[in-house]
Amino acid sequence: MKVTDLHVDVISKLLEHPDVRWGDDAPGDVFDTTPNRLEEGGVGLQVFALYLPSQVARDTETLFRAAELFWSEVLTAPRMKLIRKADDIADAHREGKIGAILSLEGADGLQGNLWALRLMHLLGLRLLGPTWNHANWACDGAMEPRGGGLTREGKQLVAECGRFGVLLDVSHLSERGFWDVAGLSSKPIFASHSNVYAYIDHPRNLRDDQLKAIIRQDGMIGITFVPWFLTRREPASIDDVLRHVEYICALGGEANVAFGSDFDGIERHPVGLRHPGQYPHLIEALLKRYPEPLVRGFASDNAERYFTKNL
Repeated sequence: MKVTDLHVDVISKLLEHPDVRWGDDAPGDVFDTTPNRLEEGGVGLQVFALYLPSQVARDTETLFRAAELFWSEVLTAPRMKLIRKADDIADAHREGKIGAILSLEGADGLQGNLWALRLMHLLGLRLLGPTWNHANWACDGAMEPRGGGLTREGKQLVAECGRFGVLLDVSHLSERGFWDVAGLSSKPIFASHSNVYAYIDHPRNLRDDQLKAIIRQDGMIGITFVPWFLTRREPASIDDVLRHVEYICALGGEANVAFGSDFDGIERHPVGLRHPGQYPHLIEALLKRYPEPLVRGFASDNAERYFTKNL
């Protein structure tokens, strides 16, 4: 069964470890996600987030250096295929390749320059979250005490994303920022890696009204494997992932559930979900609870439909 994953942080790891390469011989002690593990796990479509970690400058030069790493390391790995438009997804499947979509996690590096967004779009950028947990020039993040929404420049960013067909990711936004983006986006929004607030009241998780808003728009909710977004118990388990899936289904979101692992962005993992090669463990658990067509939706079909309709 094929899998779509809405969020991994391979590019950040490449920035943090400039002497390490990413390919068939990518070291598993550095990366959760490697080409071999993607293949082992049946991943057919993978979103690669471009996040500038605290160890590097969050400026435009570093942003483009990170985009270059996507091209020189990720896309040159065997079996990887760049996804720019809907037809590319079908082409990747037909060619037996893994589709790679470039996402920007936090617009800090754009530094308010919309020309930089246009260049990033030429380099393959198709998904964007306006900010990470903090506040930046575009919006406040989920962990920003002020709780502000989009700035004037942030609203211009959303409008420009609409013109270029860049889909908007609300996972790291403040509540006010979420509603600003939901109201202004010309395409259905998605949350690449967020869970259910009703179960775990972490600011990064989504409240019922937010989940319902995404469902109404026919967007996507990527259940993430971040342990502290799943449960207060340690270690987290696959059963904890299933609880969040079940909750979203109960809200009417069966067609809007996907997965956004956050592999390479976390140091602790649920038991049995240490890397993408272990996705079959999750699929097996889902099949014990849900009919196969529904599981195929969760695993990949829902997300592929979203991208095919909106890219």
